[in-house]
Amino acid sequence: MPNVVPMTSASTDARTDARTTGPLALLRPLSSHRTWQATFHAVAGMFLGAATGVVVVLLGVLWWAAVISLVQGANGHWLLTALYVVVALLAPLAVPPWVRFISALQRERFRALLGVEIAAPGHAPGSGWRSILRPWTTGATWRQLAYHLLTPLLGGLGGVVVLACWSAPVLLPLSVGTPSGPEYLLRFVGAIALLFAAPWVARGVAGADTAVARHLLGRGQAEELAERVESLARSRADLTSAADSERRRIERDLHDGVQQRLVCLAMNLGMARATLTTPTEEALEVIAAAHDEATAALAELRDFVRGLHPAVLDDRGLDAALSGVVARAPLPVKLRVDVPRRCSPSIEAIAYFAVSEALTNVAKHAEASRAEVVTEQVGDRLVVTVTDDGRGGASSEGAGTGLRGLAQRAAAVDGGLTVVSPPGGPTTVTVSVPCE
Repeated sequence: MPNVVPMTSASTDARTDARTTGPLALLRPLSSHRTWQATFHAVAGMFLGAATGVVVVLLGVLWWAAVISLVQGANGHWLLTALYVVVALLAPLAVPPWVRFISALQRERFRALLGVEIAAPGHAPGSGWRSILRPWTTGATWRQLAYHLLTPLLGGLGGVVVLACWSAPVLLPLSVGTPSGPEYLLRFVGAIALLFAAPWVARGVAGADTAVARHLLGRGQAEELAERVESLARSRADLTSAADSERRRIERDLHDGVQQRLVCLAMNLGMARATLTTPTEEALEVIAAAHDEATAALAELRDFVRGLHPAVLDDRGLDAALSGVVARAPLPVKLRVDVPRRCSPSIEAIAYFAVSEALTNVAKHAEASRAEVVTEQVGDRLVVTVTDDGRGGASSEGAGTGLRGLAQRAAAVDGGLTVVSPPGGPTTVTVSVPCE
């Protein structure tokens, strides 16, 4: 029995490639979907470019006629003079909206006929006269206007050339005169050559138009960078908020779960330690040690939970939370909080940990006798200042002081950390973060 080789997609593609490498390869571009996409795009661009050119010429002629009439002194009724003034003033103001409208049509042409997405440049916001005059000061308006001034040449001439190539065999019988045999043969060969060149001409015109449109109708480099920076800022803010929310969740789980179990365990061990009447010495020692360990573990867990996120910060606000930090400090601390309205939870958490970290550094390294904490709202920013009378020499660049991590946390929300700590003191740590 002869071996039968199954037909696979690879062998089918190979046969197709072998078949299209012959004479049929010359006909394939004529029926290609990409070719007809480019052709329709060029023809649509020709008509849209012609309409754009007519509008540009009409607007220019009307505005120029109105200005010339006003300069030379309009002779006629005062209504005619008022009309000239209105045209001279409103015609330039109508250009930016018209540019945005026709640009949207052109971008839709690229999307519908070529599948090319061109992002629209951002519209400059404003109010009053700024919303009218500001578009003239943006580069996007001038780029789009330049494209529409080039459209009658680029789109119109390109569309005419593409149509001429496709219709060359049809136009041959309509040629003027009765050419001789050699001349007719030459025209016939030229018409066939233009027909076979039509797909590549159409694709070339569409490619050139796309390249120009991406540069002039799309967003400029500065706009793309600004959008990228804004997107990164939003992502960073979302990450900061998510991390803060996760700390809150862990704090709640520990407070409502493990911490409550440890409290019950410590209480039970304490009751057993106090109520046992005739315990052996070894049992009493074991119960006492277990009770002490449970109490120590509970204290450590409370400190850990407070370090994650203090519940009092959510319940009673920044003033009460900072009062607790100051009360636990091992040195006298003066506190002043002047925050008329509450900031976002992430910002309040940063302010809380800034004070906590700064006072911890004061207690460990500053050898200070007193400190002062001032938290106030200045404009749309929350400013936290911690001052001590210690020996100075602190720096946010050091890896062991904790101030470097504090600076990174403030920078994550577009804030900043400033440390002024000359040798001999005093030391001032200032954290400034946006309220939202």
